[in-house]
Amino acid sequence: MHKYLLSLALLAVYAKANAQALVPAVDVQHYTFNITLNDQDDVIKGQADLQLSLCRDVNSVTFDLDGKAANGKGMQVLAVTEGGKKLNFTHTDDKLIIKTAAKSGTNHTYHVTYSGIPADGLIISKNKYGDRTFFGDNWLHRAQKWLPCVDDVADKAGVDFIVNAPAHYSVVANGLKISEKQSGDIKTTHWHEDVPVSTKVMVIGVADFAISTPEFINQVPVNAYTFKQDKSNGFKAYACAPEILNFYNQQIGPYAYKKLANVQSKTVFGGMENASNIFYYENSVDDRAIEALVAHEVAHQWFGDAATESDVAHVWLSEGFATYFTHYYHEHKYGIDSLKKRMMVDRTGIFAFEKERMTPVVDQTKEKADITLLNNNSYQKASWVLYMLRHKLGDEKFMKGIRTYYSTYKNGNAGTENFRDVMEKASGQNLEQFFKQWLYTAGHPKLRISYETDKTNHGIHLHIEQLQKYVYQLSVDLKVGSTRFTADMRDKTLDLNIAAPTEAGELVADPDVRLLAEYEIVKEKTK
Repeated sequence: MHKYLLSLALLAVYAKANAQALVPAVDVQHYTFNITLNDQDDVIKGQADLQLSLCRDVNSVTFDLDGKAANGKGMQVLAVTEGGKKLNFTHTDDKLIIKTAAKSGTNHTYHVTYSGIPADGLIISKNKYGDRTFFGDNWLHRAQKWLPCVDDVADKAGVDFIVNAPAHYSVVANGLKISEKQSGDIKTTHWHEDVPVSTKVMVIGVADFAISTPEFINQVPVNAYTFKQDKSNGFKAYACAPEILNFYNQQIGPYAYKKLANVQSKTVFGGMENASNIFYYENSVDDRAIEALVAHEVAHQWFGDAATESDVAHVWLSEGFATYFTHYYHEHKYGIDSLKKRMMVDRTGIFAFEKERMTPVVDQTKEKADITLLNNNSYQKASWVLYMLRHKLGDEKFMKGIRTYYSTYKNGNAGTENFRDVMEKASGQNLEQFFKQWLYTAGHPKLRISYETDKTNHGIHLHIEQLQKYVYQLSVDLKVGSTRFTADMRDKTLDLNIAAPTEAGELVADPDVRLLAEYEIVKEKTK
């Protein structure tokens, strides 16, 4: 009896300690990064004010910041203070640990002085014209390569960037520019973003930019920053952004930020949805498909930036949404046939990807590297899930749910089940099975459809079999001549008799491109 009680007591202590460990100690409210750049070398000098609230009692506060490596790259912390008082700290294993005891619910501002050569995160290089450039490139956990921070998508904060750089450069960053001053050969530019954003989308861009005159959409200035040599093509390429921004404003809800800059850059990705400050690859100004790229990155301002996934496993709430709403924009502008063609192309890519890697859209395998989650699942398949959900619910209920999801989680974080809950309430439908089979299950349906006609009445007899192991619940549209009908499958096989009158002709499965499935159609001999 005493042993049992002791075990319970130990379990209670363990549970309490474990629960406390799961609660983040730090909730950052605002960052101010004062960065000094130069043209002589790649060393940056930084001063960071980290304004935060504590969520539990602590003996130390930890931030992410890569230390100096053997190759000489990385950051070195020179001092940490609070209110002018020096604090003890350690900087090892890419963690800055400030040794200070503080109580839950208290607010603090730590001032960190540091310097170094960024190994990543801030890309210092030359563009295609040989001109020196500096571009932030933080996705997903690369802000810590050059900024002391809590490098987690779920910890969103406002941010100021104060950039000191040679005067020939122009600087763009998140939010609005509130000042620019020149002293000798150095220009100091101050950008301020008071809307909370994740570190993954906090960046600066520093280059010899040509800057277009802004066009205003609902009082939000929209303009382009391009390399001076690409001014003509660049301004023209990014000119589609105001129309796209206006469309999403009307369809989804108000844009979260106070400006939209479209920036030609030199970074890792083809496009990066930095909040209010989108970066595009340097040859994007000559890309014939630039409108689709702009539509994708602007859609991210709603999904991924304002409404942010709570964890990398739910990255489809960012990438899948941006992919689908790019198609949705094209449908609006170019018609339903454009949408169908885009969905067919994506479907082919999904099937090819699954031959190489069979994982669900919501991939919670912890050992997966962040970058490997950017694939046909999180982009194209996730987009298909939204497309099928739209047809399942109908346009009105689907868009009602999308608008509610955005307004509910704007400037916050959400997971897959949060989205499901919103869509169930908007539609009045139970979506558990839909989400389970399309988001949490790897693969897709493979249907073998055999059919025959009766010489007497020309009725159609069908046998449909799901060839894959997992049994989906689905509806597949079928067409023979002008006769259309829907087969609702709840089991592995389904037999259907379609009574006359029907027209003779070949069977077409999914004529309107609405189901993510492969089809094998076999016409049996007529009886």
